[in-house]
Amino acid sequence: MIVASVVAGTVTAFGEVAPAVFGRSGAIPASTKREGDGATPLGVWPIRAALLRQDRMAAPATRLPWRWLRPDDGWSDDVADPAYNRPVRHPHRFSAERLWRDDHAYDIILILGHNDSPPAPPLGSAIFWHCTQPDRRPTEGCVAMDRELLAGWLDRLAPGDSLLIRY
Repeated sequence: MIVASVVAGTVTAFGEVAPAVFGRSGAIPASTKREGDGATPLGVWPIRAALLRQDRMAAPATRLPWRWLRPDDGWSDDVADPAYNRPVRHPHRFSAERLWRDDHAYDIILILGHNDSPPAPPLGSAIFWHCTQPDRRPTEGCVAMDRELLAGWLDRLAPGDSLLIRY
């Protein structure tokens, strides 16, 4: 099992322990997670798929479903949007995060299965496992770690893998 420890500030997988950052508001039980609260939801989240920047990496050897990220890709974070907590394309008439970013945080995005079956507004959207920013600032509720380590682990991930986020 892949384990993210908020207290330790680590993710452990494949016999390795890597530093990680979490939500700016810490971590909370998934039942109390709300849109925009900046908290990482505790629980076991299946790793659904990967989105990757083709201009920043080669095709992975992963067995996970994946696709190249496009400049107009977004993720709905608007509780009034029928596509809440789903991928969308920009321009989008509701609020949606832009996934094509200059800061390298989304060079690799692993989509976690939080609040997605089905999505329930306002229980949180766009909970990803992605790359840290250069200053290692906290996320808006995601799990983030070093890009090179995440890329190496990506090649070992497979359908059925999950991320346990715990204190």
